[in-house]
Amino acid sequence: MTLGNDPGSEPTLFSAILTPHRSLSMSGFIIVMSLVGGVSFVAGVAFLIIGAWPVFGFFGLDVLLIYLAFRANYRAATAFEQISVTPSELHVRKVSHRGRVSEWTLNPLWVKLDRDVHEEFGIERLFLVSGGRKLPIATFLPPEEKESFAAALAVALREVRRGPTRTVLE
Repeated sequence: MTLGNDPGSEPTLFSAILTPHRSLSMSGFIIVMSLVGGVSFVAGVAFLIIGAWPVFGFFGLDVLLIYLAFRANYRAATAFEQISVTPSELHVRKVSHRGRVSEWTLNPLWVKLDRDVHEEFGIERLFLVSGGRKLPIATFLPPEEKESFAAALAVALREVRRGPTRTVLE
């Protein structure tokens, strides 16, 4: 193998790692759970005092269910999509929150970027189309971020189609 024939030596024209957005930080989660737990405990004690002791347990059950819902939400946030474009390939790697990896390698010369656009909200879905198949990408981005991501990816795909350029040194 000679210099320049190594596939790893190709320049990366575009690379992005997309992750789901979570607006509640860990300290915010602790504050919310403390407030929910405190309110549930006070209300439960009030019912306990008036003799409705089974209600106290249900208030604890509510706190447990809210905690489990937040845990599931944070676990889902570990999913990501990794997309990179080189002159010879477009590589998509999706990792689910369970760690399941799915990978696709496409020829960027034959890939078309397709969008489902809602007139009021913007881009709802974004697809890579190649060989008659559609691959959904950027599934967890909001419409505004999908728009900027699609624009950047489209620039990289146009650069691949334009081909290499030479710089003449004088």
